[in-house]
Formats: sequence, C-alpha cells, structure tokens
Amino acid sequence: MNAETVRLQADYTQWADLRMFDAVAKLAPEAFLRDLGSSLKSVRDTVVHLVSAQAVWHGRWIGKPLPAMFDPAQFPDLPSIRARWEALWAELGPFLGSKSDADLAAGVRYRNFKGDEFAYSLGQLAMHLTNHSTYHRGQVTTLLRQLGAQPVATDFVLWLGMRNR
Repeated sequence: MNAETVRLQADYTQWADLRMFDAVAKLAPEAFLRDLGSSLKSVRDTVVHLVSAQAVWHGRWIGKPLPAMFDPAQFPDLPSIRARWEALWAELGPFLGSKSDADLAAGVRYRNFKGDEFAYSLGQLAMHLTNHSTYHRGQVTTLLRQLGAQPVATDFVLWLGMRNR
C-alpha cells in the first residue's frame, strides 16, 4: 500500500460522498426517512451508517475508538449528518493525506464492537474505509431510484477525468 494510492482513494471518497449528499438533498423529508426494506432501511439510515463507519475507523486510528455506531435517530435530516461528515473529514482527510508509505505499513490493532481483536496495516484499513463507502453509496443510488429520485454518477474514472482537466 502506498501513500499516493491512499490519498487518491481518500480524495475520491470525499468527492463521491459530496455528490451523494447533493443527490440526497433533493429528497423530501418523508422520502429521506421512508423504510424501503433495505438492509439499513432508509436513505437516512444508510447515509448515517456510511458516515458512522468512517468515524469509527478514524477513531480507532487515532486512539479514540467510538463505543458504537451512530444512532440514525440522532440525525433527523440530511444537514445534521452532513455537518457530522464535514467535521469528520476536516480531520480524516488531513490524517490520511499526511501518511507516508511506512506509516501505512504499520499495524493497527483494534477491537470490534463485539470485543474481538484484529490487526491490519493502516493502509489496508484505509482501503477498507474507501471500499465500504463505495458499497454504501451504491446502496443509496438504488434507494434513490426506488424513490423515483435521480442519483448521480460517482464512478472513480469520472472523478479522475474531472480531476485531470
């Protein structure tokens, strides 16, 4: 795992998350909260899970592990979760951007919420964070379509093209 790849993926994740937030912002409040029978029920619950997981990983990496995932009920609307995301990435982006190849190769030990202990390199966990986010943005896309809303493209190659202009 090299630092340039991690920075590239982190930058892409921020961009794609912002595009997702913009698409979700067009939903009526009822649609944002509607239970669609998905694994995380609603658009709100899926977005909260995505942001929560990013916060969980960041907390583990900086030695301040969160005791649990965020409760979606604490985020009644998109601005509330987006504000939490913005505060998180104000720290997480620079954190990942500052890491060297050697930093990313270092092991990170953590316990999951069940108390099981794991160890992976920081680089591997950073790639997990970005992949996990992509997975859940894909779920949001499906939920938006089920609601008759217009999702946005967040393909990595689209971002690369925009970035390289």
